[in-house]
Amino acid sequence: MRIDIWSDYVCPFCTIGERHLAMALEDYDGDVEIFWRSFQLDPTAPKEPTETGVDYLVKSKSMSREQVEQMLSGLAQRAEMIGLDFNWRDQVIANTFDAHRVGHAARAQGVGNEWDQALKHAYFTDGKNVASAETMKEIGTAIGLEASLIDDILASDQYADSVNEEIQAARQMGVNGVPFFVFDGKLAVSGAQPPAVFKDMLKELENMD
Repeated sequence: MRIDIWSDYVCPFCTIGERHLAMALEDYDGDVEIFWRSFQLDPTAPKEPTETGVDYLVKSKSMSREQVEQMLSGLAQRAEMIGLDFNWRDQVIANTFDAHRVGHAARAQGVGNEWDQALKHAYFTDGKNVASAETMKEIGTAIGLEASLIDDILASDQYADSVNEEIQAARQMGVNGVPFFVFDGKLAVSGAQPPAVFKDMLKELENMD
């Protein structure tokens, strides 16, 4: 089975939804191949962080600081229940476009899943700037990418067209938010669905065969 996942590295619902999918797949007997697809929640975010995640949401969502902190605390509790650590107080907002470009290189070298998981951990748990070359090289070399490869990508526009094409493909399907999951090109679902929803979709696909 092929599962295409449109996701952004700084999207908490993506991380929760992907963990729910992994939980659903624990009881699935067939072979599954994940294909990560690029998406940006905020293409206008700066490469150099200028505000915390809390500050950003207060401004962009027109919510009070108390409302934002309550919302993020609730998300952290939800994440903790499935083994994720959302350190929302230390999160910094930065543009993810370059990280998606390096992500394409990671996919090409067979470590796309490792890149996705490590970058999201760096953002959600470690509070790192995922737009910085230092962070990307630290993560990339840990999963087997050459630091020089990452330097070459960041010094050029390599994979920019690929990232934009995947974002445009999502737009053409009417996708305005992520995560967005497509199963074998037949069924699609958006959002951080519970494991039961994914299990139902897997059963439905089996019945189609």
